[in-house]
Amino acid sequence: MEERFEGNWHVYPMEGALELHYTDQAGNPSRRWVIARELKVGPGKTLLGGIDMSDDGYRGFRADRIERIVDAETGRVIDRNIIDWLIKRAERQAKERKKAAKAA
Repeated sequence: MEERFEGNWHVYPMEGALELHYTDQAGNPSRRWVIARELKVGPGKTLLGGIDMSDDGYRGFRADRIERIVDAETGRVIDRNIIDWLIKRAERQAKERKKAAKAA
């Protein structure tokens, strides 16, 4: 999967197993275990897309509603600047993919 643009959205492929502490539109808090697939950065919104392990369905999560992330691979807890962390992670992964493609 490659980085792309969909209209005004910048879509980054993203990988990783994440535990999200999320509050839905109605204000209901939940904990979700997600296999991240992409991060969509658009006008006024950032969406994390991935497989929700509770029902194996693809879901989009508004990043501004994520209160905390636990990176399942490292155990790192992110509870501040979540949108910045997601964007930096997606950009770092994009650079790593480009570097690996050049080396191949």
